[in-house]
Amino acid sequence: MRRTEQRRAAIWALYQSDLLSRPLEQVLGRESHPFTRALTAVVREHQEELDQLIREHATGWSLERIAPLERSILRVGLAELLHPAELPGDHLIPAEGAIDEAVQTAKRFCSAEAPAFVNGILGAVLRERRVRPA
Repeated sequence: MRRTEQRRAAIWALYQSDLLSRPLEQVLGRESHPFTRALTAVVREHQEELDQLIREHATGWSLERIAPLERSILRVGLAELLHPAELPGDHLIPAEGAIDEAVQTAKRFCSAEAPAFVNGILGAVLRERRVRPA
């Protein structure tokens, strides 16, 4: 299974879990790739932080107003940007690659405005984190 498909599987699992109020284990299934499982676990572990970043950068939008699928795309993108050390090393991509994957997923599955929205939020977080002192 390609990395893009593994990321999208994580996005769909998070989306279904949120939409149906079901535990991730129920929507992932036993056949889920280990990277998909790891990515969803990182999102859930850091969800409060990720959601706060979305709130801060989604000017004029409350978190609840953002479509559930777009929220899942943003959470996965942010998890890869901010917590790459918590993911299996053989699946890491550069920050710009994580943003591109998120934007491409939004282009394929969301409204026409979603790709720019996703790109704007992820890009803003990346710029903010790169200019902050270590």
